[in-house]
Amino acid sequence: MITGIQEHLLLGGGLSLLAGLSTGIGAALALFFRKTDTRVLTFALGASAGVMVYISFMELLPSASDMLAENARWITTLAFFGGMALACMIDRLIPEDENPHEVPAPGCIDCVKATGEFAGNAKLKRSALLFTLAIAIHNFPEGIATVASAFDDTGIATSVALAVAIHNIPEGIAVALPLLYGTGNRRKAFGWALLSGLAEPLGAMVGMLILLPFLSPALLAVLFACVAGIMIYISFDELLPMAERWGHHHLSIYGVTTGMLIMAMVL
Repeated sequence: MITGIQEHLLLGGGLSLLAGLSTGIGAALALFFRKTDTRVLTFALGASAGVMVYISFMELLPSASDMLAENARWITTLAFFGGMALACMIDRLIPEDENPHEVPAPGCIDCVKATGEFAGNAKLKRSALLFTLAIAIHNFPEGIATVASAFDDTGIATSVALAVAIHNIPEGIAVALPLLYGTGNRRKAFGWALLSGLAEPLGAMVGMLILLPFLSPALLAVLFACVAGIMIYISFDELLPMAERWGHHHLSIYGVTTGMLIMAMVL
């Protein structure tokens, strides 16, 4: 018989899997389509940031505070900034040259897609594998955020998973292009980029299974606040800079506003 906790884990794990596999959407855009509509991606990234920010401040942090006693709510603040520090530390551990969040400019993407031949050599292949490893490391806190949100009774897990999935599309672009140069094969590049997204649900489930024996309202409160910090960091360090890189400033702001409005209506 499946218990309530197991249901939460199954829901979070399934949503995390779908979010992780959306890396393949970005890979397909980079490898198989002639043009990449960066205006749509810019708006979507802004909306993703809006969803994450709204859920963090209007749902996860208040829920975390309500789970704790009046004299222990300061723990929420510590956990929130602890989540930001964790995401920052993971980001800093990866050298800038191998950072998958450094998304190529539109001209770079279209230039690669227009090229008929690719030089697959050992150095480029090594670089491509480092990109794949980097994306796996980056996806760990995002997977934790998706699975942890499934324990919130307001049903925000789907919204968090959708926001993470949108965020993973540019990552798919950033991973697929060096893989294409390194392997010289579009199908291999797509396959490896798609598989790199599996690190998200795998890492998330491992992390949650470690915490499962100690699960309590107090630990959930800390986890919710920590996840809020992770999502705020992702929004300001990754999503909005990605959107700005493509040169459609106002579209990204419209996306942020739309994402927040949708969450306000849904919640």
